[in-house]
Amino acid sequence: MAVAFANRGKILHVAETLAIGVGGGALFLSLNLPGGLISGAMIAVGIAAIAGRPLSLPAVLTQSVLLLLGISLGSLVSQQMLHNMAAYPLTIALLALATFCSTFGSSIYLQRFHGWDKTSALLAGTPGALSQITMLAAEKGADVAAIAVVQTMRVIILTAALPLLLALTGIASSSPPATAAAVAAPLELAGLVAASIAAALMLRLVNFPASWMFGGMIASSLLHGTGTIEGALPDWLRNVALVGIGAVIGTRFAKMQAKTLLSHVHAALGSFAIAVVISAVFVTVIALTTNVRVGDIIVAFAPGAMDAMLALALTLHIDPIFVGAHHLSRFVFVSITTPGIVHLFGRPQEDVDD
Repeated sequence: MAVAFANRGKILHVAETLAIGVGGGALFLSLNLPGGLISGAMIAVGIAAIAGRPLSLPAVLTQSVLLLLGISLGSLVSQQMLHNMAAYPLTIALLALATFCSTFGSSIYLQRFHGWDKTSALLAGTPGALSQITMLAAEKGADVAAIAVVQTMRVIILTAALPLLLALTGIASSSPPATAAAVAAPLELAGLVAASIAAALMLRLVNFPASWMFGGMIASSLLHGTGTIEGALPDWLRNVALVGIGAVIGTRFAKMQAKTLLSHVHAALGSFAIAVVISAVFVTVIALTTNVRVGDIIVAFAPGAMDAMLALALTLHIDPIFVGAHHLSRFVFVSITTPGIVHLFGRPQEDVDD
């Protein structure tokens, strides 16, 4: 009886999360706000989570959403996107440098203006790879709650503000996302989903980051790029993926207490501003020296979560291959270098334990 009651409670929490996400996405979409489905769902779920609602989404649902997102992104692949790959080595190298500068810039700000210790400041200032950063913070005895607030606030602000900024400046379109000419036939859809699941499972075997999203994206890109499949997912399925990603991001606030959030909001906003200014410098350099579209560069260099930025690429007519390659590269760079950076520049472990 107790187990059945607990399961029923979990189902109700998931249903409430989805209902709030759909409501928020529908509201923002009705207001014709850029990226409305993802940002509306994210903000609505985030507010409800901060208010104390027990919101959550099971892993299987999150994985399904990421798979649908990857398939949708892969269906947008074009020859022009593949042609732009010639600029990748230069821009990826600059992205690594931008990540290094952003990490240390935000870290110095947090130490000098908010009195953070070096380890916590370095981890909070590192963009992307939130799960790895959180585990490393716990291992090093850093302030996990404060780091989570700064990292999550950065993703929330970028996901909400970036679509509006790009649309207002005319850099990216605020119209509905582009899709293939037609919806794929049922048999093609079944093959597309099956190939995407197979690719995702293969990536999981080698511990590839964001395997469900990139598995779907790789399989869909290959099938669409070779002309094996002409159509795409139905619009309603793509919209489900966007609302789902927004809800997933919003639930990150579910484990945060309002008191903890408020106590670190100034640190989050300040370090975010530092990261944005540093990223803007690199975006400007690349925009002036390459033929890559400004909108593509901005989203690729935005110090936000990989899944959120790729979802924005889908809604804003941004090159998903360029954005995906750069956010994946930064994820790998951060995962490899952060432990060493913390070891060299953070507090010694014995100081943390005292």
